[in-house]
Amino acid sequence: MTILDQFRLDGRVAVVTGGNRGLGLGIAAALAEAGADLVSVQRAPAAPELAGRAAAAGRRLLPLGLDLAADDAAARALAATLEHYGRVDILVNNAGIQRRAPAGDFALADWDAVLAVNQRAVFLFCQTFGRVLVGQGHGKIINVASLLSFQGGITVPAYAAAKHAVAGLTKALCNEWAGRGVNVNAIAPGYMDTAMNAALRADPERDRAIGERIPAGRWGTPDDVAGAAVFLASAAADYVHGQTLAIDGGWLAR
Repeated sequence: MTILDQFRLDGRVAVVTGGNRGLGLGIAAALAEAGADLVSVQRAPAAPELAGRAAAAGRRLLPLGLDLAADDAAARALAATLEHYGRVDILVNNAGIQRRAPAGDFALADWDAVLAVNQRAVFLFCQTFGRVLVGQGHGKIINVASLLSFQGGITVPAYAAAKHAVAGLTKALCNEWAGRGVNVNAIAPGYMDTAMNAALRADPERDRAIGERIPAGRWGTPDDVAGAAVFLASAAADYVHGQTLAIDGGWLAR
């Protein structure tokens, strides 16, 4: 097997939460191009752009419409995946939501909503799918963390708390599962030009300040994250465990 062969995902099944848009779409499409069949889990069952990109890569897609904050979402996603494909190899916990307000005014309902999707659901999906992956002795889990797994941000206390938790959970699961054939790692995207950051991009002062601080000189795109996801999902990363890989255009180096 050549080194490039180690990046192939032929015959594997990847589950991606929030795969219908933004970073999730870029990650899911890249996994399909590398050879994986897909399950995309999001609130809306349809994922038309992802369906087209999966078909173009010659791969299958099962779109699932589930409320990720629901206690049974992970179990239902796993059951549907195994019924449809008979196996699962890769889990990408990408789905997330954002709420912005000064900490002193931050509504408890917003805090609960952000943590339900960005923290609690991540744990439940890791736990539910992890039982299967550990049981079969192989698998890859990729959690989508953030620069706010390292920093505090501004007016996003719930998001920062949740993303710090994602980085910590990634390490905790690594310690339990690395010796049992399951790789648990995280990707920490920097400032990405996606719908979640539309408010920042629409604020001329914040947009300029952020852009000036990125050594690469630009905001990131879903394509900038895709390669790292394929790497962490592949055999090329078999000895990579418990890492949170920043893809930030050099932001943390400043």
